[in-house]
Amino acid sequence: QVQVVESGGGLVQAGGSLRLSCAASGNTFSIMSMGWHRQVPGKQRELVASITSAGSTNYAVSVKGRFTISRDNAKNTVYLQMNSLKPEDTAVYYCNINQKLLGLSWGQGTQVTVSS
Repeated sequence: QVQVVESGGGLVQAGGSLRLSCAASGNTFSIMSMGWHRQVPGKQRELVASITSAGSTNYAVSVKGRFTISRDNAKNTVYLQMNSLKPEDTAVYYCNINQKLLGLSWGQGTQVTVSS
């Protein structure tokens, strides 16, 4: 079984920055993609950004140019650098990893709050 643990959330003013980290441990066999989703109450969880093992990235339109996803394959860790934060970025951010044959695993989530 794999464990996925996020860190780095918090409260920041609009225009500020935060860096989220997510580490996978345990059975980390064949991790393909890693990514971040976010969710606000009453809405569906939405993709923020993802990155493949080869480094190809994908971003939601709403964060493109402001957020940067990166990963350290040796540490099974993925990062999300969030700049120019807006109040509408407020959400619980969830990390996920996608493993060959095992599918998706999720972290417990970390709260990001952006004040205006």
